[in-house]
Amino acid sequence: MYIAGETDYMIKHLSRFALKYGLIPFAYYLCRLYFSLVRIRTINEDIIFNHLEGGKKAIVAIWHQRIMLILSYAGRFGGYKPSVMISQSRDGEIIARVANRLNFRPVRGSSSRGGKGGLSIMITDLAQHPLAAHVLDGPSGPRGVIKPGLIVMARSSGVPIFPVYISVDRAWVLNSWDRTLIPKPFSTITVRWDDPIVVPEDIDEETFESTRKQIEQHMKENQNKDDAEKGWRYPLL
Repeated sequence: MYIAGETDYMIKHLSRFALKYGLIPFAYYLCRLYFSLVRIRTINEDIIFNHLEGGKKAIVAIWHQRIMLILSYAGRFGGYKPSVMISQSRDGEIIARVANRLNFRPVRGSSSRGGKGGLSIMITDLAQHPLAAHVLDGPSGPRGVIKPGLIVMARSSGVPIFPVYISVDRAWVLNSWDRTLIPKPFSTITVRWDDPIVVPEDIDEETFESTRKQIEQHMKENQNKDDAEKGWRYPLL
């Protein structure tokens, strides 16, 4: 386990090269091959699937730091065609193309560029579709701080939040703002689902902020606990 600054630099340049020369499909299948060397273990997965199979809707909440860890697992939800808000940046374009291949539906926007419009589309989309994925602290942080968009989406749509914690026993930690985790070959990724959280429609501004902080603290504590059980000696969030 170490901070891989040179690896971070290399991945950024390779991803931009792939986008420039239309190599995303090749990179996608290369990633699939790589992730075949990684074991996925799930805990409480029935919570989310029973909810969706019962005709109900869900907002899946994950940390930006864990996106690479969940790539090989996300395809299990492709049948629900989840929406996901992705930044309008060049790197966001790469993520959007990968999301399409996983049968996710990208909504382009972020907290800094087109965020309000993107969030409105996500809320409207939930009226017609059962599932949305939301990256809590993306696209540019601060790491481990839940943006208000999650609470707005849950409050406005009436759809519960399903926290998911992604941990790994062995990984490279990139020198990016979120300290992205890249699983090492033959590592084990654990995906643990938490009970749903409902945000009342009629909360005022003060209650809104306290709700955001409570969910943030709850999810960080759970994620740090899972990481500690995997052998990480310092908090990753």
